[in-house]
Amino acid sequence: MREMEETSERSSAGELDDANADLDPIRQFQRWFDEADSAGLPMVEAMTLATATPEGRPSARLVLLKSVDERGFVFYTNYRSRKAQELEANPSAALVFHWEPLERQVRIEGVVSRISSAESDQYFQTRPRESKIGAIASPQSEVIESREVLEERFRELENDYRDKPIERPPHWGGYRLEPDRIEFWKGRPGRLHDRLQYEREPNGEWKRSRLAP
Repeated sequence: MREMEETSERSSAGELDDANADLDPIRQFQRWFDEADSAGLPMVEAMTLATATPEGRPSARLVLLKSVDERGFVFYTNYRSRKAQELEANPSAALVFHWEPLERQVRIEGVVSRISSAESDQYFQTRPRESKIGAIASPQSEVIESREVLEERFRELENDYRDKPIERPPHWGGYRLEPDRIEFWKGRPGRLHDRLQYEREPNGEWKRSRLAP
């Protein structure tokens, strides 16, 4: 009951309006992301990534945001995975962040492309050693015989790389979603939520609009 009682109090604070929202959606996103992080929320970088086949069959999963700037939102994956195959065939994709305790949601749409090999190499070297080996060991999204087969492959690679540096495998790296639409959603009482939408115009500028909840 305590959580239900607090909902209306949270909803009445921190409105999202034209006066307090940044004109640049990337700066607005970074502000909200930093506030969610400062609030101690778990996994603030978790985002739903939605992809679709060329025929329009959708799929979605959670991935982790690793960096964001004016160029877009970066995440990493196996280039042979289902999501990667769908992105290569249909680069249009969407992201969703949901920070429930703050009653905030961000929806992002755009086109995805691979980042440079140099960027992927640099990030790969920041990963824990086990994660590096896991990226090589796992044929992501493929059918495997058993977990034991996967764990045996991991142990073999641990032994192979025992005294060697681990380089990024060519089938693993990053993608960047370059946004053309970003929506910020803020919960309000009576379900009269705030929704501000930013759309990128042909000249690269952002146009901001308010949407009905």
